This record gives sequence, C-alpha cells and structure tokens, in this order.
Amino acid sequence: MNQSIQTRIEAIDVLRGLALALMLLVNNPGSWSAVYAPFLHADWHGLTPTDLVFPFFLFVMGASMACSLRGQIQASGLPWLSIFKRSFLLVFIGFLLQIIPFDQAPDTWRIMGVLQRIGLCFLLVASMLAIIKERWLLLSAVVTLIVYWLLLLSAGQAPYSLENNSVRHFDMAILGSAHMWQGKGLPFDPEGLLSTIGAAMTVLSGYLICVNVLQQKNQKQQILQLMIVGAILLALGFVWSVWHPINKSLWTSSYVLVSSAFACLSLAVIILLWRVPVVNTVLNGLKIYGSNPIFIYVAAWVFAIFLNRFSITIGTQSNSIQVWIYSSLQSLMTDKLASLLYAIVFTALFYGIALVLYKKRIFIKL
Repeated sequence: MNQSIQTRIEAIDVLRGLALALMLLVNNPGSWSAVYAPFLHADWHGLTPTDLVFPFFLFVMGASMACSLRGQIQASGLPWLSIFKRSFLLVFIGFLLQIIPFDQAPDTWRIMGVLQRIGLCFLLVASMLAIIKERWLLLSAVVTLIVYWLLLLSAGQAPYSLENNSVRHFDMAILGSAHMWQGKGLPFDPEGLLSTIGAAMTVLSGYLICVNVLQQKNQKQQILQLMIVGAILLALGFVWSVWHPINKSLWTSSYVLVSSAFACLSLAVIILLWRVPVVNTVLNGLKIYGSNPIFIYVAAWVFAIFLNRFSITIGTQSNSIQVWIYSSLQSLMTDKLASLLYAIVFTALFYGIALVLYKKRIFIKL
C-alpha cells in the first residue's frame, strides 16, 4: 500500500481511538459534582475540549465512509440494504441503552441519544453521497449549513436561548417533551432530531476532507493542506459566531466549522508525529482503542450502569460500587483528582478489553 495512503488510514484510526477514549473519560467521572472544567461541556454557548469529542467521532465516521463507501457508490451504487440495516441497528441499540435497566415508565423513555444520532447521520450522509454528484457535495454542505442557520433564526425572539429555540420546539412536536432529555431542568435534547442536520454536516466534512485533502500523494502535502483548511474553517467559524453562536447543544453551523477545523488540525499533528518513535507508541495504542468503537462504547455504557446500580455494604453503610470506589479514592486525594482518577481507570480498563480483541483479531462491526 502507498505510504501516504497507509498513513492517512492510520491517522483516521488514531483520531477515532482518541475520540472514543475521551468520550469514555468525560462520560464517567467518579462524581459529576467534582469535575475539572476542561472535562465538562460548555453550559450553553462556547467551547471546551470536551465539546470536540463527539464531533471528532462523527468527522472520523465521514472520513471512513470515504474509504469504504466511495468506491462502492462509484462502481455499483449505494448498498441501500446494508446502509438501512446499520442505521437501524445503531438507533435501536442506542435506544436500548437509554432505557436499560428497564425500570422507567415507557411514557418517559428518552428516544434520542449518541448512537441514535450516529445512525441517523450515517443514513443522511450516505443518502447524500448516492443522490448528489461528488463535485456538488461541498456546495450542498454550505447551502445546508446556511439553511440550518435560517431554521434556527426562525424561532423568533432570542432564537439561541435554551427556552426558545427551533431545535427544542421541533423535537417537542415530534418526540414529545416526556421523551426528551431533562438534564437542564426542562425538555431539551442535545442529540435531538433537528440538530442532527448540523451533526450530519460534521460527518460530511470528514468525507470531504478525506477525499480532497488526505488523497494527496505525500505526507507533507497532507499536513500542509490540513493546516490550511483547518485555519480557514477556524477563521470562518469564529467570524460567523458573532451572529451565529458556537453551541454544541444546538450543533450550530459555526460549531460545525470550528469543530471540523480542530479535527483537521488534529489529523495534521497525528501525521506529523507518526514517525516519532516515542509518540508512535501512544498513537498505535489509540489506534487499537478505536478498532472496536461501537462495541467498546456500548460495553462501557452497560458497565457504568452496573457500577451505579449494584451496591456494596460495609458495616451499616451501603453504597453503589461507583460511589464506594470514588469515596475510597476521595479519602486519599482531592475530590476532583479522585473523580478524574476514577475516569482514567475506567477508560484504561476498556483499553485492556480493546487490546485483547485487537490481538485476537476480533472486530465487531455493525
């Protein structure tokens, strides 16, 4: 295989592993009341390192689609059956994760979530690839981002507020308020239906970057063009944010540009450091982490539920396994450090599982 192509594929695999590792790290603190600021999402407008984790995963999915689906579409058309099957399975498994351990009333089950969004984005972007000629995909992405901006503005007064935004209104009308996330004290789903439009454009950005930039013949060209594209997207995103705030919960168009910019710059750094022996060991470890991403994500979710639901009784005091472990660490260090160490150990445990699967050449794919 051509060296630049091999490096491109490995860089994508590394970014996938990095996104998955960070996803587990930020989703599983010892206590949500003791988390360092960089490991929390922005409360509403704004951007933290944690706000880049999910878009990185979607960006990589788009880049992977360029490696896997592009040739099939050009040769024999889109394999619609397998596309619908994968999308359905992602949505269905994601829904099951939301309602496990099945102790809530069905009329309060949350419908959307991370895997549901991944499944819908996959279906939307695959459909675009089949319907729209490749030379028109960039224009289609630009038009979609502008139309989505106008949809958000259509909410009227204070269109970017938590209480009054088009994303919330649309999701309440389609899903019903009882089936949405309630984490902000009112019905609002950060992985809702309407905002999936913006998320799908993050996937498409990964596809376009892979096709138009990572196809370059040598690594120097790849790095240079990734840095140029990243700088342009970053500048456009921040300028646009003056009128159209960077907001992950709404997955605004400016957020699409900025998060895709950081994905491009991250890929440039990965390719640049690939030949550095010490760093290469870490990068290969991340590549292994991302070799079974959906399985690891699902297994980690179920394991987290187990740690939270099952209790340990010492003397007269009974606590969940999670609280017991966190409290034990808390007695040795500060609250936030104990919470972070818990998350690190949790993430490292699933690296061990990913490593075993990788060595046994077991790759569980939908």
